[in-house]
Amino acid sequence: MSEVLSQNEIDNLLAALNTGELDVDQMSAADEKKVKDYDFKRPAKFSKEHLRTLEMIYEHYGRLLSTTLPLYLRKNVQVSVANSETVTYSEFSNALSNPVILGIINFLPLQGTIILELQANIGFAFIDRMLGGEGVGLDKTRPFTDIEMPLIEKLITICMQLMVEPWENVLAINPIMERIETNPQFAQVISPTDMIAIVTLNIKIGDVEGLMNICLPYFTLESVMDKLNTKFWFSTMQKHDDDTYGEHLESLVRHVDVPVKAILGRCNVSVSDFVQLQRGDIIRLDNQVNSELQVYVGDIYKFTALPGTAKDKYAVRITSVIREEEE
Repeated sequence: MSEVLSQNEIDNLLAALNTGELDVDQMSAADEKKVKDYDFKRPAKFSKEHLRTLEMIYEHYGRLLSTTLPLYLRKNVQVSVANSETVTYSEFSNALSNPVILGIINFLPLQGTIILELQANIGFAFIDRMLGGEGVGLDKTRPFTDIEMPLIEKLITICMQLMVEPWENVLAINPIMERIETNPQFAQVISPTDMIAIVTLNIKIGDVEGLMNICLPYFTLESVMDKLNTKFWFSTMQKHDDDTYGEHLESLVRHVDVPVKAILGRCNVSVSDFVQLQRGDIIRLDNQVNSELQVYVGDIYKFTALPGTAKDKYAVRITSVIREEEE
């Protein structure tokens, strides 16, 4: 609330105006503020609707990470969306630790780049697991070595490629890895005052827990901001009917490779006999030559078969199918 002038202060102010000590034009010019045009139809920031849609995209992305990373790590990985917010790029960069893993990704066909930030402890756990360890982080962080950086690049590349599917309802993207930085000072890719959306994912690899931040500049997403709303999102998801979607899933499943093995027979061999085995020795199995073999699909006993050959290769001929109730 502005200060109320006393009568003496009003008299002194009028006297200064009469004598020319104060200039009214200068006073009004000093109070003027620079005005910038603002387009309310396309505001230069992210609304709650935009953030909610980005969360939905990266919830899908988190599920892909949870199912893909265990293939490389052979360890359980849990990923969930923690939160989303809008800040300036300077606020984001000033909060980064050193060292940190920053993937600078060219978000084609959109103009500009995005940043994938991964905390160092997750990176060290990934490296430890890939090199045969238990997948534990370091007690004290240190810079990444030249030997570790290719593994980090592989991790970020996997994470980058998994973004394609979650974004397909908005835009068919083709992300390209531009570079990887471990020092935040070398990751000044946009203006410090530009607005960005940050989607934070919580990642847990075994007992190691850390955060992944997806930095999405407004400048990069400006051309698709109209599509970042839940109405557009659900309309594109429901453009195919259930039958078509089911056929699509079936076609994907049909191309999945599954291991199939036929058990010729079993026997028990002592360790001393095993270490003395030589070429030409005979191991007697518990199956007869004309007995049916057990055929497993994965770890499931699925068929019985007879052994034989086909085009100079060993083969089996299916004789019966084992149903679940027959197991």
